[in-house]
Amino acid sequence: MRDQYKRKIDYMRISVTDRCNLRCVYCMPQEGVIPKTHQEILTFEEIYRVVKAAVEVGIRKIRLTGGEPLVRKGIPTLVELLANIPEIEDLALTTNGILLADMAEDLYRRGLRRVNVSLDTLDPGRYRELTRGGDIRKVWEGIEAALKIGFDPVKINVVVMADANLDELPAFADLTRRLPLHVRFIEVMPLDSNAKGRQFVSVREMQAAIHDELIPCPGPQGAGPARYFRLEGALGTVGFISPISGHFCGTCNRLRLTADGVIRPCLCSTFGISLRDKLRSGLDHESLVHLLAQAIASKPKQHNLLDGACNVPMSKIGG
Repeated sequence: MRDQYKRKIDYMRISVTDRCNLRCVYCMPQEGVIPKTHQEILTFEEIYRVVKAAVEVGIRKIRLTGGEPLVRKGIPTLVELLANIPEIEDLALTTNGILLADMAEDLYRRGLRRVNVSLDTLDPGRYRELTRGGDIRKVWEGIEAALKIGFDPVKINVVVMADANLDELPAFADLTRRLPLHVRFIEVMPLDSNAKGRQFVSVREMQAAIHDELIPCPGPQGAGPARYFRLEGALGTVGFISPISGHFCGTCNRLRLTADGVIRPCLCSTFGISLRDKLRSGLDHESLVHLLAQAIASKPKQHNLLDGACNVPMSKIGG
C-alpha cells in the first residue's frame, strides 16, 4: 500500500518489550524506566494477529525490537510464528547482543536469519561506561555465535557521538577487513533529553574520521536507508545512516508497533492508533486491516526532529 505521498509502505518494526538489560546513556535514564506490566503489552498471539492483518496492506518485512527483544520471555516462539507467515519475505531482529550467544541457535532454528547488534564502542571500559555496567565480552560472544551459526548479514549498529566514540570509527571500519560484518554508523537522533545532550556528528564528519578510502558498493540484504562502502579487500561493508543531516523521509517505508499496541506511522508522530484494547474487545480481522490502512494514510511527509518537537524515549524504539 502507498501513503498519500506515494511511498510504498512494506516494513513494520515491532517493539516486543520496553524492558532492557542495559542502561545506555543516550537511551535511558540511569534509574531506568517504569516498565509496562505483562498485561499492558501485546501477547504473541495479538502481535501475530496484527502482522496477519498488516500483510493485507502490503507489509512484507518485519523487524523485532525492544527495549531489548531477547529479554522477552519466549521470544523464539514469536519468531517461529512470524517466520511461518508466507507473505513475510524478511524477518530480522535488533539486539544489544548480551543474550545472543545463548539464544542464537534456537532463533535460527525457528526461522530468524538476520540480526543487527548495537555496539557503540570496542573498548571494554568505555562500554561499561556507556551502557552503565555492560560486559562487552558477552556481546562479542553473541556476534561470533551469529556468524558461526550462519546469520547473514550480521550488522553492527554504531551510534556516533563526538564526546564518546568518534575516535573509534577507524577501528570499527577495520573490523570489516577480517570479518564478514556490516558496520553502520548512525547519527544520534535528538529524540529526548537523554539523546539531546550528546554531541552530534554528521555523516560527512564520520567519513572524514575514517582515513581509509571508502569505495561505494551495494548494501547487504535489508540495506534500508544506509549508504554503503567497502575498504579495499574487506570481507564486509561500512554503512552510514543520516536521519538528521540527510533525512530519508522521502523514501520511508515503515510503520511502528509499540510494545503496548500503538501503531505509529512515524518515529516522532504524535498520531497513533491504539490496537490493544480493541483487539481484546473483539475487533475483527477486517476492522484491524482498516485501522492499519488508516495509519498508513496518516503517515506525515517528514519527521519533526529538527524543530525539537519530538520527545520519544529512545528506549521505546529499540534500534
